Amino acid sequence: MGILQKVIGEGAVQKELNLLLIIGGLYSLSIALSNTFVNIYLWKQSGDFLDIGIYNLIVVIVQPLIFILAGRMAKKVDRIIVLRLGVIFLALFYLTVLLVGGNATNFLWLLGALLGMGYGFYWLAFNVLTFEITEPETRDFFNGFMGVLNSSAGMIGPISAGFIISRLNQFSGYTFVFGLSLLLFAVAVLLSFFLKRRPAHGKYCFVRVLQERKNDRNWSLITWANFCQGLREGTFMFVISIFVFIQTGSELALGSYGLLHSAVAFVAYYFASRLIKSDMRNKAILLGGVLLYAAVIFIAVDVTYARLLIYAAMIAVGYPLLLVPYVSLTYDVIGRAWHAAEMRIEYIVVRELFIHLGRIVSILGFLFAVYYFDPKQSLPIFLLIAGLGHTVIYFFVRQIKLT
Repeated sequence: MGILQKVIGEGAVQKELNLLLIIGGLYSLSIALSNTFVNIYLWKQSGDFLDIGIYNLIVVIVQPLIFILAGRMAKKVDRIIVLRLGVIFLALFYLTVLLVGGNATNFLWLLGALLGMGYGFYWLAFNVLTFEITEPETRDFFNGFMGVLNSSAGMIGPISAGFIISRLNQFSGYTFVFGLSLLLFAVAVLLSFFLKRRPAHGKYCFVRVLQERKNDRNWSLITWANFCQGLREGTFMFVISIFVFIQTGSELALGSYGLLHSAVAFVAYYFASRLIKSDMRNKAILLGGVLLYAAVIFIAVDVTYARLLIYAAMIAVGYPLLLVPYVSLTYDVIGRAWHAAEMRIEYIVVRELFIHLGRIVSILGFLFAVYYFDPKQSLPIFLLIAGLGHTVIYFFVRQIKLT
């Protein structure tokens, strides 16, 4: 806290910023510790791709629905209450995992719903509070420090969890790690009570902003790009960790995979954020999309642990190349859209809706592939199809004209 005060000074606003950073850091560490290993926990109980797909499908169906509700609450009730609800539901998720233990696969719908609710409430509130609590002179520091926290958690969390789980017998390691995540979220809930209440006002115009796609070509193009982004993310956000575990049978190996990916991504994001200028955006998005698809081809033809590690390094470079200019372009489009200042919550909600629609379609395709066909034959083909999502983004963003 002392370091933060030296950088941004004293006062009520600085206290709020510090608290939001700490809450964000606790969230990042908790998710980094446990999120990947929940899928492995379920896999070890069932060994069925169908169960894993159903669980993740529930998460991505519930999350956008809650995002829409949370957007309304952020304008009608209080942003802090929305944030607190998100952290509470995430804590309830890990508490439920601990309570059901070895019967977790019998509660896939409940677990998926709790996680989706937690994500929806948390991220809507955190995005809005970031905009409101930070000021132009502190925003760069906040985003930069939050990036350091996320990257550090991404490097420390998976390898630490993998080490703990691999050293303890049976499922006791999972119990310890999930219990630690629950504790971190409990602390975050307590800290949220020190944030100043932020009563909201204004009309919630979600449907109007959704319809604005008919009037604003740039807004329509970027939402379709968001949909394509979701097409890849829906399946790849869980299937790769399953592949790593199938190949190695080791949670520690999965933690090592996460450490390698986060370490390379940390360096890649640093250089991408400093070297990619606005006139280079489309080229960087294309290059990033091509690299991400090349990584998919690399593992689709032959899945081994060594190839998966190379895949981790490739996407750790590809994602910053694509996401740094793509996210900036997305907010530039929103910033020039109809009533952007007072409707920023609605634009964020619609953006998330399209990303999650893409994720839903992706996981439905995954379920179709593993239910009707032999996964050994169908999954490589499906991954090659879904993996095109990020590459296709370029063909939408290249048509965007900002004046």
